[in-house]
Amino acid sequence: MLWSRWRLARERRTVAAMIVIYCRDRHGGRALCNACAALDVYARQRLDHCVYGAEKPTCFNCPIHCYRREPREAIRQVMAYTGPRMLARHPILALFHILDGRRPAQPRLPRAHVA
Repeated sequence: MLWSRWRLARERRTVAAMIVIYCRDRHGGRALCNACAALDVYARQRLDHCVYGAEKPTCFNCPIHCYRREPREAIRQVMAYTGPRMLARHPILALFHILDGRRPAQPRLPRAHVA
């Protein structure tokens, strides 16, 4: 149980780090722009309300796509841009994300959705 909570917290840090890298490289500035800050908040909300809870697979492997169309496209762009850069900038997070992506999605039904 503790491992699962740690993994979910690490997933939050990974997504946040990806958004920071993307925003700094693409939009300039030291702080997140409004669009990237909103995407970060949205991504955290989706992680908090994931129907799989702490046992969630990576979003790429998840059978349930919970992002709305616009944020899904935005996070796809963030991940496509930052994926190759994560190993250099955040190697531990990148390595764990790669390993998490190799885990198969749980075959059991997810817990009840709490929105």
